[in-house]
Amino acid sequence: MTLKGWRLVLNKVLFIPQRYVFGLLGLFALANSFTMRVCLSVAIVKMVKQVSSEGHILGETCPDTTNYNTTDSVLTTNSSNLYTGRDRYDWDEKTQGLLLSAFYYGYVVTHLPGGLLAERFGGKWTIGLSLLATSISTLLTPLIVGMWGAFGLFIMRVISGMGEGPVTPGFVLLMARWVPPAERSRFGAMIFGGAQIGNIAGPYITGLLLANDGDWANVFYVFGGMGIIWFIFFSLLCYSSPNSHPFISDDEKLYLNTNVVASGLHKKLDPVPFKAIFRSAPVWSLVIAAIGHDWGYFTMITDLPKYFSDVLKFNIKETGLMAALPYVAMYICSFIFASFCDFCVRKKWHSIATGRKIYTTVSSAVPAIFIILASYSGCDRIKAVGFFVASMAFMAGFYSSVKINAMDIAPNYAGTCSAIVNGLAAVSGMITPYMIGLLTPDQTIQQWRLAFWTIFIVLVGTNIIYLIWGSGEPQWWDDVDKYGYPPNWKHGPLRKRSDNSEKNVVYPKHDHSPVAKD
Repeated sequence: MTLKGWRLVLNKVLFIPQRYVFGLLGLFALANSFTMRVCLSVAIVKMVKQVSSEGHILGETCPDTTNYNTTDSVLTTNSSNLYTGRDRYDWDEKTQGLLLSAFYYGYVVTHLPGGLLAERFGGKWTIGLSLLATSISTLLTPLIVGMWGAFGLFIMRVISGMGEGPVTPGFVLLMARWVPPAERSRFGAMIFGGAQIGNIAGPYITGLLLANDGDWANVFYVFGGMGIIWFIFFSLLCYSSPNSHPFISDDEKLYLNTNVVASGLHKKLDPVPFKAIFRSAPVWSLVIAAIGHDWGYFTMITDLPKYFSDVLKFNIKETGLMAALPYVAMYICSFIFASFCDFCVRKKWHSIATGRKIYTTVSSAVPAIFIILASYSGCDRIKAVGFFVASMAFMAGFYSSVKINAMDIAPNYAGTCSAIVNGLAAVSGMITPYMIGLLTPDQTIQQWRLAFWTIFIVLVGTNIIYLIWGSGEPQWWDDVDKYGYPPNWKHGPLRKRSDNSEKNVVYPKHDHSPVAKD
């Protein structure tokens, strides 16, 4: 059968709207990326030699109820010779913090290049090849660690981070091409909520793989292999825009071309207006809000398993389960918040901008309170886990607010803006694991409480800034042809105009629409 014939068959067989196929593949993409991101947080418990808690401060550590006669316990240094798996490493808390933060050193530097590549060449291959690189580096991690120890692990985690950097800006750009504004909260929850699937599956599956003295290398083999399988399906079924999709239905293509506002769907975009973007208050307020969220979120996904293991004294299997529970709540609530937000926007009960600010507050201030309550729960395991679950449940409002706000203010340059926002915010991931290692050298409750108070201050402070300067409206620099230049713009034209020259445009005083001279 010819290629055209196959396309006709697929058009009839794949009756599901292709934007939902894209959404489902996006969900699995984020799930795979986060399993590879967070697996080290649990695996490192079995990669290092555990030290005895005898030297800890009396009254500031929880009682260790672990039965060391069971094979799924966390072994002490004195009994490490009983372990028959791979070598364990003598890495202190600062070294572990540096290794856990290594991912974000690579993650930060590829955000902006990834966004630019996605806008130039399309989101499909930018995302696909990037996650393929992460998958391969994850597969090779045990081999490299065996050869070069902590240095090798640091390098492989940096490479994994570089591979995942373009994923968020790439998907934001694809959503700007594929998803109408009234559906964006739901698709944002569907796709970026896949991160919570990864956060659920990663620690839980890792705990199962490591139980009964399982080889820690299997963690990297399993998740790296799953990433490669995802790449095969994504490369066959996903396309960068509805107009380039070979077997999308005519009805869906017409619907998307009518309702998607991104000009880049229909014409070649002008160069990215960097000088206007970097002077935009809504962009910088979005950056600050994202920094606040990531400060809390990355601390949770990176260090919460260590808190459960080293402070609350869960064994490795329990640690995987307990670390997954908060993300189950976050995943469920992401759909609840997103559906309600879209419903309110459609009913015109509030504007897009108001909705973004409401759910930014829900995902920042409320979790900050529950994190502090958890820190004052002491050794009450049930209460502490309950507060952490509640904290992550409310953090789900992020997917209806900050995560998709770049599409609101810059639908044409959503990839670049998202790259700037997420790239700068991801610096939190470089700082927080190392900071936790410095603040909690003895893994005491009091030391962790100080770390949680730091999270509280950052979350609340950044939320206030977003409430003042955040926006949900397209900015003038996103489409100069449509909006014109503001009256106070004194930095020259964003681009050279070949026809309808700049000198033929008058900048109005009260709106951004260009008015031709008579």
